[in-house]
Formats: sequence, C-alpha cells, structure tokens
Amino acid sequence: MSAAQWGAMLVADESYAGSRSFERFERVVRALTGYGHVIPTHQGRAAERVLFSHLIRPGVKVPSNCHFDTTRANIEQLGGEAVDLVVPEGRDPACEAPFKGNIDLARLDAFCAAHRGEIPCGMLTITNNTGGGQPVAIANLRAAADIYHGYGIPFILDACRFAENSFFIKLREPGFSDKTVREIARETFALADGCLMSAKKDGMVNIGGFIALRDSQWVDHLRNQLILTEGFPTYGGMAARDLEAIAVGLEEVLDENYLDYRLAVSRYMAAGLNRAGIPTVQPAGGHAVYIDAKAFLPHIPPEQFPGQALVGELYLSEGIRSCEIGSVMFGKEIDGRFQPSAMELVRLAFPRRVYTQSHFDYILEGIQSLAARKSELRGLRMSYRPPFLPHFTARFEVVG
Repeated sequence: MSAAQWGAMLVADESYAGSRSFERFERVVRALTGYGHVIPTHQGRAAERVLFSHLIRPGVKVPSNCHFDTTRANIEQLGGEAVDLVVPEGRDPACEAPFKGNIDLARLDAFCAAHRGEIPCGMLTITNNTGGGQPVAIANLRAAADIYHGYGIPFILDACRFAENSFFIKLREPGFSDKTVREIARETFALADGCLMSAKKDGMVNIGGFIALRDSQWVDHLRNQLILTEGFPTYGGMAARDLEAIAVGLEEVLDENYLDYRLAVSRYMAAGLNRAGIPTVQPAGGHAVYIDAKAFLPHIPPEQFPGQALVGELYLSEGIRSCEIGSVMFGKEIDGRFQPSAMELVRLAFPRRVYTQSHFDYILEGIQSLAARKSELRGLRMSYRPPFLPHFTARFEVVG
C-alpha cells in the first residue's frame, strides 16, 4: 500500500455508529460507482456469500463470462449453477483478440430465453480473471446489460479489476481514447444494477471488499445477513483503518500513470517468457501473466494436472509462488469420469508497487532454467480433495 493509505489508517474512527471512516469510504464508493447503497465486507468472497445467501436457491443458474473461483463455489455450495459463456476467443490462449473477456452475446440471449425465471441475477467479471485477465469491452457490457434487463434479470458486476478493465477500454476500444479512466469506470458501473468487489485487487489494500447496489430491494436482508456473519453495517468485518485504506486506494488506482506501468509489466513478462519458448495467454492481461501449461507440458495429461505440476516446481526450484487455474481449480468428476478444465493455466500475479525490474528478470531467469528441463517434470495425483475450492487445501503426490 502507499504512504497515503498507511497515513489514512492512523486517523481512523473505530466507532460503530457515526464512524467518520465509514462515511468517507461510503462517499468514495458512491462517487465511483453511482450506486447509493454500500455494504462493506472483509473480503470479496464474503460479499459473494452475503449476496448469494439471498439470491441462490437449488436449481437456479447464474450466467457470466467466466466466474471467479470463489464466486463459483459460493453459488454451487448453495445449490445453484455457475454458467460460463465467454466468447470462443477467450478459450484460445494463443488468440490475439483485444477483448477476450467478452461474454458470448448470442449464447447469453439463448440461455436467458431458455431459463427465464431460473436466473436470479446475471454477471460479468471485469477483467476476466480465470480467463487470463482479459478485458471486457464497453460495447459488450452494454449489449449484455440490454439482454439481462430485457429478461428482467438484475445485472451484477464482479468489479475486482474495474480500473484495469477501464484502462484497456481506453487503449483498445474506439471512441474512448480521450476519456479518463474514471469516466470509463462510471460508464461501466452505470450499465449494471450493482457490483461485488474484492478490494485487495483494484482497491489496492491488504484486506476488504464491498457490495454496492443501485436499488434498495435487497439491502435490508443483506445488512441483516452481514450482522450475522461479518459485523455491523458500518464496518462489515473490517477495522475502520481498512475502510480508510480502501477509500484512498480506490482513488489511487485511477492514476493512469500507475495503470500504464501495471500493464507494461505484464507485457514485459509475457514477451520475456515467449522469447524463451514458454507459451502464455495472448495478449498479456493487466494484473498477471498466464502460462499455457497444456502447451508447455504436453507430456503431462490433464488428469495429472500439468498446471499444478508447474506451480509446484516453480516454488520448489525457484521460490516463485504462482497459482494453477486449470483442472485442479475447475475439473470435475461427472458420473465417475474426470472432466478436465478447458484450459490449463498458471497465473503469475504481480504484487502492486512492490517489485523492481530485477525481481522480474530473476523470475524470467528462473523460469527459463526450468524450461530447459521441462521434460523431467512429472504429473500429480490428488491424494486429498475438499468438496469446494480444492486448489486452496488439496494435497498431491507425484505420479510414477
């Protein structure tokens, strides 16, 4: 976090009622999103849990481009179905399309028509994290909003990386180059009925999140649920100092010099990996580089988790922490048969305002060394699988 964020934490007001820190936090979120109802939570997944406890019942379906892992788990553990409808380009790591996070509008319209009455809300994730950190165009957001609203379905954004998505729009979508990131973000939020936020992303903080809604229809229930599981509606499980840090972070993340540097880091890393023969999702995303483990380790079949095998070896040999986004995270057993994920990715997500270029060059050097002996890597067998979010606590054994 920045010096301004740490400084703001020192003047926090920890009062329950009438907290100045909550009022500042609420004022910043309202100004950014245009939504009048702001409910703080201690994390993004807590926001998901509070919202979905009201909306999800067994048998309902929630469409999106790609659901994030905790979003999917919170829907599914309540008996709902999280449905991914990303455009075909979004499932091709090598495709160079500028907005691979877009939702497939034809499939979305057909899905809403087929399941009218079974969809409590529709979503879009910006940027599309599990699909390679890829952005969603305003034109796609507008068309998706029209489809959702045409069927009477509330539209909720997973807005964890709204600023990065807005900067991609400024750079890539015709008609937006002269607009500020703040203006593009406001236009984005104006298309939806509310949002979920993990503030550890574009809030640039160590902890925190929120729900923000345009309409008051769900608010009383959500605040009552918040009190049961998180805390009072003015802090939602956080200390007031965290609210202060988020209020500052939501302003700082709109700095276009910062965003330009953030995207440049991803391009630098992707180019370095590609020069070494290591395939990555193209084009590079905003917050991370995603290695295509299926293409990089073709000798390891999906049921032996090539992405997780690479994650383990990166840590053991180079001390690099990364995250599998593949068949550990999204693979399923259906009728006794393993159904792998569509893609086997390894995410290298970069801490904000922490690394120097020497850190990035160290990572590149280490991964290049690993690439020279990639044929030696072996697959894994899952020796323990929890019922939800297996990539957090699953255990593995090396095959063979």
